[in-house]
Amino acid sequence: MRVGVDVGGTNTDAVVMTERSVLGTVKSPTTPDVTTGIVTALRSLVDEGTLLPAEVTSVMIGTTHFTNAVVETRRLVPTAAVRLGLPATEALPPLVDWPDRLRQAIGNHGYICHGGHEFDGREISALDHDELKRVASTTAANGVRSMAITSVFSPVNGEFEREAAEVIRSEVPDMVITLSHEIGRIGLLERENATILNACLRPLAVSIVEAFQSALEELIIDAPLYISQNDGTLMNAEYAKQYPVATFASGPTNSMRGAAFLSDMSAAAVVDVGGTTADIGVLVSGFPREASIGVEIGGVRTNFRMPDVLSLGIGGGSLVRGESGQIEVGPDSVGYDLLSRARVFGGDTLTATDVAVAAGMADIGDASLVKGLDGDLVRWAVRHIQQSVSDAVDSMKTSSDPVPLIVVGGGGVLLEDHLTCASVVIRPEHFSVANAVGAAIAQVGGETDRVYSIAESGRPAALEQAKEEASQLAIAAGADPPSVEIVEVEEVPLAYLPSNAIRIRVKAVGDLAKET
Repeated sequence: MRVGVDVGGTNTDAVVMTERSVLGTVKSPTTPDVTTGIVTALRSLVDEGTLLPAEVTSVMIGTTHFTNAVVETRRLVPTAAVRLGLPATEALPPLVDWPDRLRQAIGNHGYICHGGHEFDGREISALDHDELKRVASTTAANGVRSMAITSVFSPVNGEFEREAAEVIRSEVPDMVITLSHEIGRIGLLERENATILNACLRPLAVSIVEAFQSALEELIIDAPLYISQNDGTLMNAEYAKQYPVATFASGPTNSMRGAAFLSDMSAAAVVDVGGTTADIGVLVSGFPREASIGVEIGGVRTNFRMPDVLSLGIGGGSLVRGESGQIEVGPDSVGYDLLSRARVFGGDTLTATDVAVAAGMADIGDASLVKGLDGDLVRWAVRHIQQSVSDAVDSMKTSSDPVPLIVVGGGGVLLEDHLTCASVVIRPEHFSVANAVGAAIAQVGGETDRVYSIAESGRPAALEQAKEEASQLAIAAGADPPSVEIVEVEEVPLAYLPSNAIRIRVKAVGDLAKET
Protein backbone atom coordinates (compact mmCIF):
# COMPACT_ATOMS: atom_id res chain seq x y z
CA MET A 1 0.00 0.00 0.00
CA ARG A 2 1.45 3.34 -1.12
CA VAL A 3 0.30 6.79 -0.04
CA GLY A 4 0.71 9.82 -2.29
CA VAL A 5 0.21 13.39 -1.06
CA ASP A 6 0.44 16.64 -2.98
CA VAL A 7 0.19 20.07 -1.39
CA GLY A 8 -1.36 22.76 -3.57
CA GLY A 9 -2.14 26.40 -2.98
CA THR A 10 -5.81 25.58 -2.26
CA ASN A 11 -6.10 21.87 -1.51
CA THR A 12 -3.94 19.10 -0.12
CA ASP A 13 -4.74 15.87 -1.96
CA ALA A 14 -3.98 12.34 -0.79
CA VAL A 15 -4.46 8.90 -2.36
CA VAL A 16 -3.98 5.31 -1.29
CA MET A 17 -2.79 2.89 -3.98
CA THR A 18 -1.84 -0.75 -4.41
CA GLU A 19 0.01 -1.54 -7.62
CA ARG A 20 -2.10 0.24 -10.28
CA SER A 21 -5.33 0.54 -8.29
CA VAL A 22 -6.55 3.64 -6.46
CA LEU A 23 -8.21 2.53 -3.21
CA GLY A 24 -9.14 5.89 -1.74
CA THR A 25 -8.80 9.63 -2.30
CA VAL A 26 -9.36 12.78 -0.28
CA LYS A 27 -9.11 16.55 -0.77
CA SER A 28 -8.48 18.71 2.28
CA PRO A 29 -7.95 22.49 2.42
CA THR A 30 -4.28 23.46 2.53
CA THR A 31 -3.46 25.05 5.86
CA PRO A 32 -1.10 28.00 6.42
CA ASP A 33 1.48 25.70 8.05
CA VAL A 34 0.87 23.03 5.33
CA THR A 35 1.77 20.14 7.64
CA THR A 36 -1.59 20.29 9.44
CA GLY A 37 -3.36 19.92 6.09
CA ILE A 38 -1.34 16.78 5.34
CA VAL A 39 -2.20 15.22 8.71
CA THR A 40 -5.88 16.08 8.24
CA ALA A 41 -5.96 14.49 4.78
CA LEU A 42 -4.27 11.28 5.92
CA ARG A 43 -6.44 11.06 9.03
CA SER A 44 -9.54 11.28 6.82
CA LEU A 45 -8.33 8.28 4.83
CA VAL A 46 -7.69 6.36 8.06
CA ASP A 47 -11.15 7.21 9.38
CA GLU A 48 -12.71 6.03 6.10
CA GLY A 49 -10.93 2.70 6.44
CA THR A 50 -9.13 2.96 3.10
CA LEU A 51 -5.77 3.72 4.72
CA LEU A 52 -4.50 0.97 7.01
CA PRO A 53 -1.36 2.37 8.72
CA ALA A 54 0.16 -1.05 9.36
CA GLU A 55 0.03 -1.95 5.65
CA VAL A 56 1.64 1.23 4.28
CA THR A 57 4.96 0.47 2.57
CA SER A 58 5.90 4.03 1.52
CA VAL A 59 4.66 7.62 1.65
CA MET A 60 5.38 10.15 -1.13
CA ILE A 61 4.82 13.86 -0.58
CA GLY A 62 4.95 16.68 -3.08
CA THR A 63 5.31 19.98 -1.22
CA THR A 64 5.32 23.71 -1.92
CA HIS A 65 7.12 24.57 1.32
CA PHE A 66 10.44 25.48 -0.26
CA THR A 67 9.12 27.30 -3.31
CA ASN A 68 6.88 29.37 -1.03
CA ALA A 69 9.81 30.17 1.27
CA VAL A 70 11.77 31.68 -1.64
CA VAL A 71 8.83 33.50 -3.21
CA GLU A 72 7.75 34.94 0.14
CA THR A 73 11.38 35.45 1.38
CA ARG A 74 10.47 33.75 4.66
CA ARG A 75 12.42 31.28 6.80
CA LEU A 76 15.61 31.68 4.74
CA VAL A 77 18.89 31.62 6.68
CA PRO A 78 21.89 33.94 6.11
CA THR A 79 24.12 32.30 3.54
CA ALA A 80 27.62 32.98 2.22
CA ALA A 81 28.15 32.53 -1.52
CA VAL A 82 31.76 31.54 -2.23
CA ARG A 83 32.88 31.31 -5.86
CA LEU A 84 36.18 29.68 -6.86
CA GLY A 85 37.28 31.40 -10.07
CA LEU A 86 39.83 34.18 -9.57
CA PRO A 87 41.38 35.78 -11.52
CA ALA A 88 38.40 35.12 -13.85
CA THR A 89 34.66 35.77 -13.26
CA GLU A 90 35.08 39.07 -11.36
CA ALA A 91 32.82 41.02 -13.75
CA LEU A 92 29.67 39.30 -12.44
CA PRO A 93 29.99 38.62 -8.70
CA PRO A 94 27.77 36.19 -6.77
CA LEU A 95 24.15 37.36 -6.22
CA VAL A 96 24.54 39.96 -8.98
CA ASP A 97 21.19 39.16 -10.62
CA TRP A 98 19.17 38.54 -7.44
CA PRO A 99 16.23 40.76 -6.46
CA ASP A 100 17.22 43.14 -3.65
CA ARG A 101 14.63 41.77 -1.22
CA LEU A 102 15.93 38.22 -1.62
CA ARG A 103 19.59 39.25 -1.53
CA GLN A 104 19.02 41.12 1.72
CA ALA A 105 16.98 38.24 3.17
CA ILE A 106 20.04 35.97 3.08
CA GLY A 107 22.52 38.65 4.17
CA ASN A 108 24.21 39.59 0.86
CA HIS A 109 27.43 37.71 1.66
CA GLY A 110 29.37 37.13 -1.58
CA TYR A 111 33.05 36.20 -2.03
CA ILE A 112 35.26 35.31 -5.02
CA CYS A 113 38.37 33.25 -4.30
CA HIS A 114 41.10 31.63 -6.38
CA GLY A 115 40.41 28.26 -7.99
CA GLY A 116 38.24 26.82 -10.74
CA HIS A 117 38.86 24.64 -13.79
CA GLU A 118 38.57 24.95 -17.54
CA PHE A 119 36.06 22.69 -19.32
CA ASP A 120 38.79 20.07 -19.91
CA GLY A 121 39.87 19.94 -16.27
CA ARG A 122 42.85 22.32 -16.43
CA GLU A 123 43.21 24.59 -13.41
CA ILE A 124 42.38 28.29 -13.73
CA SER A 125 44.36 28.92 -10.56
CA ALA A 126 45.35 26.97 -7.45
CA LEU A 127 43.24 27.06 -4.31
CA ASP A 128 44.49 29.46 -1.66
CA HIS A 129 43.80 27.85 1.71
CA ASP A 130 44.64 30.98 3.68
CA GLU A 131 42.18 32.97 1.55
CA LEU A 132 39.45 30.43 2.26
CA LYS A 133 40.21 30.45 5.98
CA ARG A 134 39.81 34.23 6.03
CA VAL A 135 36.43 33.91 4.34
CA ALA A 136 35.40 31.24 6.86
CA SER A 137 36.40 33.44 9.80
CA THR A 138 34.60 36.48 8.36
CA THR A 139 31.35 34.61 7.71
CA ALA A 140 31.44 32.97 11.13
CA ALA A 141 31.98 36.37 12.77
CA ASN A 142 28.88 37.61 10.92
CA GLY A 143 26.84 34.76 12.37
CA VAL A 144 26.59 32.88 9.06
CA ARG A 145 26.42 29.10 9.34
CA SER A 146 25.34 28.17 5.80
CA MET A 147 27.58 28.35 2.75
CA ALA A 148 27.29 27.69 -1.00
CA ILE A 149 30.55 26.87 -2.79
CA THR A 150 30.65 27.15 -6.58
CA SER A 151 33.71 26.46 -8.70
CA VAL A 152 34.02 27.19 -12.41
CA PHE A 153 33.20 24.02 -14.41
CA SER A 154 32.83 21.95 -11.23
CA PRO A 155 30.47 19.48 -12.98
CA VAL A 156 33.58 18.51 -14.96
CA ASN A 157 35.86 18.47 -11.93
CA GLY A 158 34.46 18.89 -8.42
CA GLU A 159 37.82 18.48 -6.67
CA PHE A 160 38.25 22.14 -5.70
CA GLU A 161 34.74 22.38 -4.22
CA ARG A 162 35.35 19.35 -2.02
CA GLU A 163 38.78 20.61 -0.96
CA ALA A 164 37.43 24.10 -0.20
CA ALA A 165 34.68 22.57 1.95
CA GLU A 166 37.27 20.70 4.01
CA VAL A 167 39.25 23.90 4.56
CA ILE A 168 36.11 25.82 5.60
CA ARG A 169 35.02 23.07 8.02
CA SER A 170 38.50 22.99 9.59
CA GLU A 171 37.89 26.61 10.59
CA VAL A 172 34.12 26.45 11.27
CA PRO A 173 33.13 22.82 12.00
CA ASP A 174 29.39 23.55 12.22
CA MET A 175 29.17 25.29 8.82
CA VAL A 176 26.48 23.69 6.62
CA ILE A 177 27.95 23.57 3.11
CA THR A 178 26.31 22.99 -0.28
CA LEU A 179 28.51 22.19 -3.31
CA SER A 180 27.38 23.30 -6.75
CA HIS A 181 28.50 20.18 -8.66
CA GLU A 182 25.92 18.24 -6.63
CA ILE A 183 23.12 20.69 -7.49
CA GLY A 184 23.03 22.18 -10.98
CA ARG A 185 24.02 21.71 -14.56
CA ILE A 186 26.65 23.42 -16.72
CA GLY A 187 26.28 27.22 -16.60
CA LEU A 188 28.12 29.10 -13.85
CA LEU A 189 25.68 31.80 -12.75
CA GLU A 190 22.56 29.62 -12.93
CA ARG A 191 24.29 26.75 -11.09
CA GLU A 192 25.64 29.15 -8.49
CA ASN A 193 22.17 30.62 -7.95
CA ALA A 194 20.66 27.17 -7.50
CA THR A 195 23.37 26.28 -5.00
CA ILE A 196 22.80 29.44 -2.95
CA LEU A 197 19.04 28.82 -2.91
CA ASN A 198 19.66 25.29 -1.70
CA ALA A 199 22.04 26.47 1.02
CA CYS A 200 19.63 29.05 2.44
CA LEU A 201 16.85 26.44 2.56
CA ARG A 202 18.67 23.55 4.21
CA PRO A 203 17.80 24.31 7.85
CA LEU A 204 14.16 24.72 6.79
CA ALA A 205 14.37 21.42 4.89
CA VAL A 206 15.48 19.60 8.02
CA SER A 207 12.60 21.00 10.09
CA ILE A 208 9.98 20.39 7.36
CA VAL A 209 11.03 16.80 6.65
CA GLU A 210 11.14 16.03 10.36
CA ALA A 211 7.65 17.56 10.70
CA PHE A 212 6.43 15.22 7.95
CA GLN A 213 8.02 12.28 9.73
CA SER A 214 6.38 13.34 13.01
CA ALA A 215 3.03 13.52 11.24
CA LEU A 216 3.43 9.92 10.06
CA GLU A 217 4.42 8.83 13.57
CA GLU A 218 1.31 10.55 14.93
CA LEU A 219 -0.79 8.42 12.58
CA ILE A 220 1.27 5.32 13.49
CA ILE A 221 2.52 4.95 9.91
CA ASP A 222 5.88 3.18 10.08
CA ALA A 223 6.95 3.53 6.45
CA PRO A 224 9.78 5.32 4.61
CA LEU A 225 9.09 8.88 3.49
CA TYR A 226 9.94 10.19 0.02
CA ILE A 227 9.70 13.71 -1.38
CA SER A 228 8.79 14.52 -5.00
CA GLN A 229 11.43 16.07 -7.24
CA ASN A 230 10.78 18.47 -10.10
CA ASP A 231 11.58 15.89 -12.79
CA GLY A 232 8.85 13.44 -11.78
CA THR A 233 11.02 11.22 -9.61
CA LEU A 234 11.49 10.83 -5.84
CA MET A 235 14.19 11.30 -3.25
CA ASN A 236 14.35 9.83 0.22
CA ALA A 237 13.91 11.96 3.33
CA GLU A 238 17.62 12.29 4.14
CA TYR A 239 18.40 13.30 0.55
CA ALA A 240 15.59 15.88 0.69
CA LYS A 241 17.14 17.47 3.77
CA GLN A 242 20.31 18.10 1.76
CA TYR A 243 18.77 19.11 -1.58
CA PRO A 244 15.46 20.98 -0.98
CA VAL A 245 15.73 22.89 -4.28
CA ALA A 246 15.05 19.62 -6.10
CA THR A 247 11.40 19.95 -5.00
CA PHE A 248 10.75 23.19 -6.94
CA ALA A 249 7.86 22.78 -9.44
CA SER A 250 7.19 19.21 -8.30
CA GLY A 251 3.44 19.96 -8.16
CA PRO A 252 2.88 20.40 -11.92
CA THR A 253 5.20 17.46 -12.58
CA ASN A 254 3.19 15.18 -10.29
CA SER A 255 -0.02 16.26 -12.01
CA MET A 256 1.31 15.42 -15.47
CA ARG A 257 2.72 12.08 -14.35
CA GLY A 258 -0.61 11.29 -12.69
CA ALA A 259 -2.45 12.35 -15.84
CA ALA A 260 -0.34 9.98 -17.95
CA PHE A 261 -0.97 7.11 -15.51
CA LEU A 262 -4.72 7.63 -15.12
CA SER A 263 -5.38 8.13 -18.84
CA ASP A 264 -2.85 5.51 -20.00
CA MET A 265 -1.47 8.04 -22.48
CA SER A 266 2.19 8.94 -22.93
CA ALA A 267 1.85 11.78 -25.46
CA ALA A 268 -0.70 14.54 -24.90
CA ALA A 269 -1.18 18.03 -23.57
CA VAL A 270 -2.19 18.30 -19.91
CA VAL A 271 -4.00 21.07 -18.09
CA ASP A 272 -4.05 20.90 -14.30
CA VAL A 273 -6.66 23.31 -12.95
CA GLY A 274 -6.21 24.02 -9.27
CA GLY A 275 -7.67 26.64 -6.99
CA THR A 276 -5.38 29.44 -8.11
CA THR A 277 -3.83 28.56 -11.47
CA ALA A 278 -4.20 26.30 -14.48
CA ASP A 279 -0.82 24.71 -15.28
CA ILE A 280 -0.38 23.56 -18.88
CA GLY A 281 2.31 21.14 -20.00
CA VAL A 282 3.07 18.47 -22.58
CA LEU A 283 3.75 14.78 -22.03
CA VAL A 284 6.65 13.14 -23.88
CA SER A 285 7.04 9.38 -23.27
CA GLY A 286 4.91 9.74 -20.15
CA PHE A 287 7.13 12.41 -18.55
CA PRO A 288 6.71 16.20 -18.71
CA ARG A 289 8.55 17.94 -21.52
CA GLU A 290 11.48 19.80 -19.95
CA ALA A 291 12.02 23.52 -20.32
CA SER A 292 14.90 24.33 -22.68
CA ILE A 293 15.66 27.71 -21.08
CA GLY A 294 16.54 28.81 -17.58
CA VAL A 295 13.72 28.91 -15.08
CA GLU A 296 13.27 31.74 -12.58
CA ILE A 297 12.32 30.99 -8.97
CA GLY A 298 11.37 34.07 -6.96
CA GLY A 299 13.13 36.23 -9.56
CA VAL A 300 16.35 34.17 -9.46
CA ARG A 301 17.50 32.50 -12.69
CA THR A 302 18.42 28.82 -12.34
CA ASN A 303 19.11 25.85 -14.60
CA PHE A 304 17.15 23.15 -12.81
CA ARG A 305 15.64 20.26 -14.69
CA MET A 306 12.21 21.90 -14.69
CA PRO A 307 9.06 20.87 -16.58
CA ASP A 308 8.04 23.20 -19.41
CA VAL A 309 4.90 24.58 -17.78
CA LEU A 310 2.77 27.60 -18.57
CA SER A 311 0.83 28.85 -15.55
CA LEU A 312 -2.41 30.66 -16.27
CA GLY A 313 -4.07 32.71 -13.52
CA ILE A 314 -7.35 30.83 -13.70
CA GLY A 315 -8.53 28.33 -11.08
CA GLY A 316 -11.48 27.33 -8.98
CA GLY A 317 -10.91 30.19 -6.56
CA SER A 318 -10.27 32.87 -9.21
CA LEU A 319 -12.22 36.08 -8.69
CA VAL A 320 -14.81 36.97 -11.36
CA ARG A 321 -15.35 40.67 -12.07
CA GLY A 322 -17.11 42.86 -14.58
CA GLU A 323 -20.28 42.63 -16.63
CA SER A 324 -21.30 40.44 -19.56
CA GLY A 325 -19.05 41.22 -22.51
CA GLN A 326 -16.27 42.57 -20.29
CA ILE A 327 -15.59 39.77 -17.86
CA GLU A 328 -12.29 39.21 -16.03
CA VAL A 329 -11.47 35.89 -14.35
CA GLY A 330 -8.39 35.94 -12.09
CA PRO A 331 -5.49 36.11 -11.79
CA ASP A 332 -6.17 36.79 -8.09
CA SER A 333 -7.77 33.99 -6.13
CA VAL A 334 -9.29 33.29 -2.74
CA GLY A 335 -6.94 30.28 -2.55
CA TYR A 336 -7.52 27.95 0.38
CA ASP A 337 -10.29 30.26 1.63
CA LEU A 338 -12.54 28.97 -1.18
CA LEU A 339 -14.69 26.95 1.23
CA SER A 340 -15.56 30.06 3.23
CA ARG A 341 -15.54 32.88 0.66
CA ALA A 342 -17.16 31.41 -2.49
CA ARG A 343 -20.87 32.06 -2.84
CA VAL A 344 -21.81 28.38 -3.16
CA PHE A 345 -20.32 27.91 0.31
CA GLY A 346 -22.14 30.86 1.81
CA GLY A 347 -19.50 33.51 1.19
CA ASP A 348 -19.82 36.84 -0.56
CA THR A 349 -17.09 36.53 -3.23
CA LEU A 350 -17.91 35.57 -6.82
CA THR A 351 -15.45 32.92 -7.98
CA ALA A 352 -14.96 30.74 -11.03
CA THR A 353 -16.39 27.83 -9.03
CA ASP A 354 -19.63 29.77 -8.52
CA VAL A 355 -19.84 30.38 -12.27
CA ALA A 356 -19.28 26.69 -13.05
CA VAL A 357 -22.04 25.67 -10.60
CA ALA A 358 -24.44 28.29 -11.99
CA ALA A 359 -23.73 27.02 -15.53
CA GLY A 360 -24.55 23.44 -14.53
CA MET A 361 -20.95 22.30 -15.12
CA ALA A 362 -20.29 21.32 -11.51
CA ASP A 363 -22.21 20.08 -8.49
CA ILE A 364 -20.33 21.76 -5.65
CA GLY A 365 -21.67 23.43 -2.53
CA ASP A 366 -25.22 24.84 -2.53
CA ALA A 367 -26.32 25.62 -6.10
CA SER A 368 -29.33 27.58 -4.84
CA LEU A 369 -26.98 30.30 -3.61
CA VAL A 370 -25.98 31.20 -7.20
CA LYS A 371 -29.38 30.83 -8.86
CA GLY A 372 -29.77 34.58 -9.07
CA LEU A 373 -26.58 35.19 -11.06
CA ASP A 374 -27.08 37.05 -14.33
CA GLY A 375 -27.24 34.50 -17.17
CA ASP A 376 -25.21 36.60 -19.57
CA LEU A 377 -22.49 37.10 -16.96
CA VAL A 378 -22.27 33.34 -16.42
CA ARG A 379 -22.09 32.60 -20.16
CA TRP A 380 -19.42 35.25 -20.78
CA ALA A 381 -17.35 34.05 -17.81
CA VAL A 382 -17.51 30.43 -18.99
CA ARG A 383 -16.56 31.49 -22.53
CA HIS A 384 -13.65 33.54 -21.17
CA ILE A 385 -12.30 30.55 -19.22
CA GLN A 386 -12.57 28.16 -22.20
CA GLN A 387 -10.91 30.58 -24.60
CA SER A 388 -8.10 31.50 -22.22
CA VAL A 389 -7.22 27.86 -21.60
CA SER A 390 -7.47 26.97 -25.31
CA ASP A 391 -5.13 29.82 -26.24
CA ALA A 392 -2.64 28.75 -23.57
CA VAL A 393 -2.66 25.13 -24.77
CA ASP A 394 -2.16 26.29 -28.38
CA SER A 395 0.89 28.28 -27.29
CA MET A 396 2.46 25.14 -25.78
CA LYS A 397 1.96 22.94 -28.84
CA THR A 398 4.66 22.40 -31.46
CA SER A 399 2.15 22.30 -34.33
CA SER A 400 -1.21 23.84 -35.13
CA ASP A 401 -2.94 20.44 -35.19
CA PRO A 402 -5.36 19.65 -32.34
CA VAL A 403 -3.91 17.25 -29.77
CA PRO A 404 -5.42 15.06 -27.04
CA LEU A 405 -5.91 17.12 -23.88
CA ILE A 406 -6.00 15.51 -20.44
CA VAL A 407 -7.84 17.61 -17.86
CA VAL A 408 -6.92 17.03 -14.21
CA GLY A 409 -7.15 18.87 -10.91
CA GLY A 410 -10.08 19.80 -8.73
CA GLY A 411 -10.72 22.88 -10.86
CA GLY A 412 -11.04 20.71 -13.97
CA VAL A 413 -14.82 21.12 -13.68
CA LEU A 414 -14.34 24.64 -15.07
CA LEU A 415 -13.56 23.23 -18.52
CA GLU A 416 -16.06 21.92 -21.06
CA ASP A 417 -15.73 18.60 -22.87
CA HIS A 418 -15.02 20.29 -26.20
CA LEU A 419 -12.19 22.81 -26.62
CA THR A 420 -10.91 24.24 -29.90
CA CYS A 421 -7.31 23.36 -29.05
CA ALA A 422 -7.99 19.65 -28.51
CA SER A 423 -8.78 16.69 -30.73
CA VAL A 424 -10.36 15.08 -27.66
CA VAL A 425 -10.75 16.14 -24.03
CA ILE A 426 -9.97 13.32 -21.61
CA ARG A 427 -11.11 13.50 -17.99
CA PRO A 428 -9.91 10.22 -16.44
CA GLU A 429 -11.24 8.64 -13.28
CA HIS A 430 -9.78 10.29 -10.16
CA PHE A 431 -8.73 13.26 -12.30
CA SER A 432 -9.21 15.66 -9.39
CA VAL A 433 -6.34 14.05 -7.41
CA ALA A 434 -3.99 13.30 -10.31
CA ASN A 435 -1.21 15.21 -8.55
CA ALA A 436 -1.29 12.86 -5.55
CA VAL A 437 -1.44 9.86 -7.90
CA GLY A 438 1.64 11.20 -9.68
CA ALA A 439 3.48 11.33 -6.37
CA ALA A 440 2.39 7.80 -5.43
CA ILE A 441 3.56 6.17 -8.68
CA ALA A 442 6.86 8.03 -9.00
CA GLN A 443 10.19 6.28 -9.32
CA VAL A 444 13.56 7.44 -8.04
CA GLY A 445 15.87 9.28 -10.41
CA GLY A 446 19.38 10.61 -10.85
CA GLU A 447 20.85 12.88 -13.51
CA THR A 448 24.29 14.03 -14.60
CA ASP A 449 25.15 16.84 -17.00
CA ARG A 450 28.85 17.27 -17.78
CA VAL A 451 31.32 18.33 -20.46
CA TYR A 452 33.88 15.68 -21.39
CA SER A 453 37.13 15.97 -23.31
CA ILE A 454 37.15 12.84 -25.45
CA ALA A 455 40.46 13.36 -27.28
CA GLU A 456 42.09 10.61 -25.21
CA SER A 457 39.40 8.57 -23.48
CA GLY A 458 36.98 8.48 -26.42
CA ARG A 459 33.21 8.84 -26.64
CA PRO A 460 32.23 5.31 -25.41
CA ALA A 461 34.20 5.74 -22.19
CA ALA A 462 32.68 9.18 -21.57
CA LEU A 463 29.17 7.82 -22.13
CA GLU A 464 29.77 4.89 -19.82
CA GLN A 465 31.11 7.20 -17.12
CA ALA A 466 28.09 9.50 -17.41
CA LYS A 467 25.66 6.57 -17.24
CA GLU A 468 27.39 5.16 -14.18
CA GLU A 469 27.33 8.53 -12.43
CA ALA A 470 23.59 9.01 -13.12
CA SER A 471 22.87 5.48 -11.89
CA GLN A 472 24.80 6.06 -8.67
CA LEU A 473 22.93 9.31 -8.06
CA ALA A 474 19.63 7.45 -8.45
CA ILE A 475 20.75 4.79 -5.98
CA ALA A 476 21.88 7.48 -3.52
CA ALA A 477 18.40 9.02 -3.78
CA GLY A 478 16.75 5.71 -2.81
CA ALA A 479 16.49 3.57 -5.95
CA ASP A 480 16.75 -0.21 -5.90
CA PRO A 481 20.09 -0.87 -7.70
CA PRO A 482 18.91 -3.82 -9.88
CA SER A 483 15.95 -1.79 -11.17
CA VAL A 484 17.92 1.28 -12.26
CA GLU A 485 17.86 1.93 -16.00
CA ILE A 486 18.97 4.73 -18.27
CA VAL A 487 15.93 6.49 -19.74
CA GLU A 488 17.46 9.51 -21.42
CA VAL A 489 20.82 10.31 -23.04
CA GLU A 490 21.60 13.63 -24.69
CA GLU A 491 24.89 14.39 -26.46
CA VAL A 492 25.85 17.85 -27.69
CA PRO A 493 29.25 18.19 -29.49
CA LEU A 494 30.86 21.52 -28.60
CA ALA A 495 32.58 22.34 -31.86
CA TYR A 496 33.90 25.69 -30.66
CA LEU A 497 36.00 24.10 -27.91
CA PRO A 498 39.26 22.17 -28.41
CA SER A 499 39.97 18.55 -27.41
CA ASN A 500 36.81 17.14 -29.05
CA ALA A 501 34.63 18.42 -26.22
CA ILE A 502 31.17 16.93 -25.84
CA ARG A 503 28.38 17.69 -23.38
CA ILE A 504 26.57 14.58 -22.14
CA ARG A 505 23.38 14.57 -20.09
CA VAL A 506 22.10 11.25 -18.76
CA LYS A 507 19.01 10.48 -16.69
CA ALA A 508 18.52 7.23 -14.80
CA VAL A 509 15.43 6.01 -12.92
CA GLY A 510 14.64 3.01 -10.79
CA ASP A 511 12.01 1.57 -8.49
CA LEU A 512 12.00 2.38 -4.80
CA ALA A 513 14.41 0.27 -2.80
CA LYS A 514 12.63 -2.04 -0.38
CA GLU A 515 13.32 -1.28 3.27
CA THR A 516 15.07 -4.07 5.16
